[in-house]
Amino acid sequence: MSLAPVHLAVDLGASSGRVIAGSLQNNQMELAEVHRFANDPVTIQQSMHWNVHGLWADIQQGLRTASQQFDTIASVGVDTWGVDYVLVDDQDQMTGPVRHYRDPRTRGAMQRAWEIVPRQEIFEATGLQFMELNTLYQLVAARLAGEHSLEIADGFLMMGDFFHWLLSGKRSIEATNASTTQLLDPRTRQWSSELISRFQLPAQIFQDVTEPGCQLGVIQPSVAALTGLDNVPVIIPATHDTASAVIAVPVNDFAPEKPNWCYISSGTWSLMGCELAQPRINAKCAELNFTNEGGIQGSTRLLKNIGGLWIFQQIRKSLERRQAAESWDVMVERALAAKPFELLINPDDEAFVAPTDMVDAIVSYAGRTGQKAPESNGVLYRGALEGLALRYRACLEMLETLVGNQIDVIHIVGGGSQNELLCQMTADACNRVVVAGPVEATAAGNVAVQMMGTGQLGSIVEARELIRTSFGTKQFDPADRSAWDDAAEKFKSL
Repeated sequence: MSLAPVHLAVDLGASSGRVIAGSLQNNQMELAEVHRFANDPVTIQQSMHWNVHGLWADIQQGLRTASQQFDTIASVGVDTWGVDYVLVDDQDQMTGPVRHYRDPRTRGAMQRAWEIVPRQEIFEATGLQFMELNTLYQLVAARLAGEHSLEIADGFLMMGDFFHWLLSGKRSIEATNASTTQLLDPRTRQWSSELISRFQLPAQIFQDVTEPGCQLGVIQPSVAALTGLDNVPVIIPATHDTASAVIAVPVNDFAPEKPNWCYISSGTWSLMGCELAQPRINAKCAELNFTNEGGIQGSTRLLKNIGGLWIFQQIRKSLERRQAAESWDVMVERALAAKPFELLINPDDEAFVAPTDMVDAIVSYAGRTGQKAPESNGVLYRGALEGLALRYRACLEMLETLVGNQIDVIHIVGGGSQNELLCQMTADACNRVVVAGPVEATAAGNVAVQMMGTGQLGSIVEARELIRTSFGTKQFDPADRSAWDDAAEKFKSL
């Protein structure tokens, strides 16, 4: 049993979830994993759904375990992936299934949306990059299909808000996740009523947004009875997992005017960007398709979504179906041993969004781009990692253009920071120092905001100082630049 107050971070990623206990011990933040569970989508009638009922059962199990392990639970807060949503009716019931952002219903929805409101006007109103999975295009697809769930909806909740609603019984829409919808004005952090009207979306479902750090309420009695967490405050963190992860970047400033560092929140997706005081909504940002998402305390996360470790992960799933899967460590070893640049893979190619089989998709891609089919698993693994590092290089050049300053250090946080081969490749490809860690950046950022909400921490800079001194990092210095220069030129053709 821990005597220090414990803050419970429910951290839901696109492939797994955890309940993490965070506390202050001897002036250090300590994190302990209480419960881990899978987050696998379910396909029903050609539609891809999130198993939110299973996730909620696992969350309650994790909270129940925490109540048995720790004396004092000070608060609980949830962070999740972005763009996806839940609709509820006036009886406080879900109106329909919760669609996965890779669900095929959004195919073509972005182009149909531009027929209603031109692309340039959408960007000027929201400052958001154009991706078919954005909430706006999910809602447009739902409206055009006449989905009854939208017609009878009384409330709209992003994924973090949904679980906060289940915990507390109170609805809210947190700002950092709302900023991923492509319906929020990043200057005012309020909904764009004009876009909502022009797309004929039900305005009444979009309640005012809530900033991170506020207390929503306490755990409602039905949940307290099942978990043992009685009268525990629900404090809203930065519910978008990247926003929480950025809070944990181990630097000694906040939203600098001329940033000389950038971050990569590395996992299934890679989110690469800079933390700014104000959004950058201009023609160059639109041309480069960068996004202005909300950060803590009104800051902006100027970033680009990159395919991330999705391809690397899905190669392993493909090999599992062939009874040929290898451990993650072996995959990295084989990638290291493979010949460099045998296969160049653009992680953002449409072929890799949701293929039935990733290995087959890569073989087809190699043929389409005039490359040899991979002759070994090592070539597959290495190609996935090299392609990611080369994509980081391209995004770094764009970022420096947008912020008007040289970026000297790349901070890689999250699970991908454990892949030392990818970290070194990133340093080499970008010719920049890479600092890797903390691994549990999202949970640390979530806990830090809860600590701010309860008065244990006074500012973001103070939170970052605590995180920097609590968790180890590793530095990777660039080398072998010329080989990456040649590969980068070939990569541009992809």
